[in-house]
Amino acid sequence: MNNNTNKKRARVVVGVSGGVDSSVAAYLLKEQGYDVIGLFMNNWEEEDEGDSACSAASDWQDARAVCAGLDIPVYAVNFAAEYRARVFSYFLREYRLGRTPNPDVLCNREIKFGPFADYAKTLGADYIATGHYCAVRNEDGGAQLWEAADKSKDQTYFLNQVRTAQLENVLFPLADMQKSEVRAIAEREELVTARKKDSTGICFIGERNFKKFLSSYLPAKPGKIVDIHGKELGRHDGLMYYTLGQRRGLGIGGIAGEDANRWFVVRKDMEKNELVVKCGDGEELMSSALDTEELNVIGKPPREKTFRCKVKTRYRQPAQDATAAIRDDGAHIEFDLPQRAVTPGQYAVIYSSEGRCYGGGAIKDALKN
Repeated sequence: MNNNTNKKRARVVVGVSGGVDSSVAAYLLKEQGYDVIGLFMNNWEEEDEGDSACSAASDWQDARAVCAGLDIPVYAVNFAAEYRARVFSYFLREYRLGRTPNPDVLCNREIKFGPFADYAKTLGADYIATGHYCAVRNEDGGAQLWEAADKSKDQTYFLNQVRTAQLENVLFPLADMQKSEVRAIAEREELVTARKKDSTGICFIGERNFKKFLSSYLPAKPGKIVDIHGKELGRHDGLMYYTLGQRRGLGIGGIAGEDANRWFVVRKDMEKNELVVKCGDGEELMSSALDTEELNVIGKPPREKTFRCKVKTRYRQPAQDATAAIRDDGAHIEFDLPQRAVTPGQYAVIYSSEGRCYGGGAIKDALKN
């Protein structure tokens, strides 16, 4: 891709998902004078897709309708094999290990900014674009990832594993917009996606009965639910279905002197196949620090190996004040205040106080004082 391309003649291939965000992104790019092409990805296939297949067909129909209304060409491409090899295999492996993965994070690096970008080049793309709420700034010798103007929709957390080089020649048209503005533009331009509900669920797999879906790929292994002293309290359906801190769906009740609604998951004992729970406020879930596995740094790293920062360990969480130390095998992060349910397999994402996303790493261990 050519950074020196004249903007008025530059070709942008935008990922159109059939949602309102990518629809407005395509509209804005065309308004800005780019030569815009839409590209729709189908990345999931299985023999009995049920509602998922209907959803994918509906999304493709909406993507085509939007592009037709904007008078831009649109193509569909299938990366199902790449998705299974690069993302879904990781998803299953993490659950086998008793961890709680976030496939949406890996999906961005391995699909949306990988094979998608390569395919876009075959269409003559000078840039690629998506409807993500985030920003790229080319400063200090390379691409940097920054939070979007709409903090409630910011998606830098899900982009923390994207490589610096993958952000070169990438446009995020929604970087400076509020979601309400995006909806208003879609309504004004009469885009068919204007009132479409935002998608949730697993990246490209969609909304499913998660328990049923996971059990079709990993055999469930029921076992004991025990308290921290080893006393059996009930039975679990399989450790993969539970997360740290979970209170609902444990099926524990009728124990003298204990409130059934206050039991929570403390840990998963993979060796014994036991779900360990406790009744109370969850003090055992508090961690003062964590270690990550390999740390992906986006752009030029901080000048010092140890530095003050803000960190998210979950998407829907305000960034927490912390000190990070970059090591050869990852990062060590110490929080100013203890954090609840820091979960191995999820990502710790590091930010500057100004809103730059430095990148992140999968959580390896949650640590206490």
